[in-house]
Amino acid sequence: MATYDDVARLALALPETTEGTSRGWRVWKVAGRQFVWERPFTQADLRRFGDEAVPPGPILAAAVEDLGEKEAVLAARPGSHFTIAHLDGYAAVLVRLDVVDGGTLAETVEDAWLARAPRRLAAEHGP
Repeated sequence: MATYDDVARLALALPETTEGTSRGWRVWKVAGRQFVWERPFTQADLRRFGDEAVPPGPILAAAVEDLGEKEAVLAARPGSHFTIAHLDGYAAVLVRLDVVDGGTLAETVEDAWLARAPRRLAAEHGP
C-alpha cells in the first residue's frame, strides 16, 4: 500500500516542488500551483455520496492536463483512479493509495507535475 510519504518522496524529487498544507492536508506544488494533494472524504462528501461511495484507505487527488486526459486516465486505470461528482468539469482524478502500484503512482505524480509546471520547466525536465 502506498502512503502520502511515498507521494512526498516522488513529488519532491521533481524540480521546483514544494510541500505545504491546505485545510490541514498535505499538498505539493510546482511554481505555486498545486499538482497533487491529500483528498480524504469530508463529512460533506459523506452526506453527498453516502458511506457506500467511500473507498477505504487514503485518497490522493492528482491534476491532469485537461478533461480529455481525465477521461483517458479513468478509462485506463479503473481499479486505482476514479472521480466524484464534486470534480465534474475539473481536470483532476482521485487515486486510491491502498491499491495503486508504485509504478502507476510515480507516473501519476509526474504527469500531474507536468500538467501544472510552467512550460519552460516541463521542457527542461524532459518527456
